[in-house]
Amino acid sequence: MHLLNTLYVTSADSYLRLDNATLRVDVEQETRLRVPLHHLQAVVCFGHVGLSLPLMHRLADDAITLVLLDSNGRFKARLEGAVSGNVLLRLAQHKAASEAETTLAVARSLVAGKLRNQRQVLLRGAREAKAQDDAEALSRAALNLAASLRSVPGATTLDALRGVEGEAARGYFEALNRLVRADLRASFAMNGRSRRPPRDRMNALLSFFYSMLMNDCRSACEAAGLDPQIGFLHAVRPGRAALALDLMEEFRPLADRLALTLVNRGQIKHGDFAEREGGAVLLEGDARKAVVVAYQERKQDAVTHPLLAESVPLGLLPLVQARLLARRVRGEAPAYVPYAMR
Repeated sequence: MHLLNTLYVTSADSYLRLDNATLRVDVEQETRLRVPLHHLQAVVCFGHVGLSLPLMHRLADDAITLVLLDSNGRFKARLEGAVSGNVLLRLAQHKAASEAETTLAVARSLVAGKLRNQRQVLLRGAREAKAQDDAEALSRAALNLAASLRSVPGATTLDALRGVEGEAARGYFEALNRLVRADLRASFAMNGRSRRPPRDRMNALLSFFYSMLMNDCRSACEAAGLDPQIGFLHAVRPGRAALALDLMEEFRPLADRLALTLVNRGQIKHGDFAEREGGAVLLEGDARKAVVVAYQERKQDAVTHPLLAESVPLGLLPLVQARLLARRVRGEAPAYVPYAMR
């Protein structure tokens, strides 16, 4: 099982070129890395990265996906070869997405999975909190998420369901401040979730993680034969991978937990961010490499999948869940069961 088959290029002004059957990375006309193409399934470029046209053609021929993100990790473009996948599954997916009852049922499962996993993050934080007021605040926030979770089955429309999710998110991100080490809270305080652009350091770090997670979830949808554009919870819009956004909801708390770990251990520091005009805050330089390395290492950790009762590398969870979602779409399973963190 290849978990490190995605090449992330974060160095500014890198240039990628084809060198026989190898991808070569040059920085300031000096070769920094060579990777055999048969080891890759995707290449993800952050910021100002150049690519040769022969390399782009070869990536397309070899079915290696090329993803271009801006320096903050926001999606810009994606290059891939001819679309493959099970056309019957995609027809079933389009049919399911057009059925209000099916759409709402799947969307409820997605939101329930996200809320449950967010609650686990807070409960773990409450158990490990050193200050009594932090433990109590986190426990209260976890109780509020439990109440939101109980409201999910009663949401009779997508708008009502999104309202439940939105209200729960506000309480969750407010409580997330309590999970940052007390001496670091001034530097990494969050005033709610901000994305385009992120307005503080923690939001910038989370956005960077979510961008990588989004790429993995989109790849998982495609690998399972699903159409990443046709979602259930997220509205269909031109250029939006709605199903990939759906799938990543239950995994966001995993990224949140890893972001908190890097901050609390001092692996990501106050000075690793730059403030731009207009209030945008961006993760910079070597810190981006550190985040990518931590993310890739975390993907190798084995977890027990509660539904399958088997040990699965964390990096394969999006693919496992995409296949479970495909079963629901085909009518082979009565419901979609999201991944449950411990």
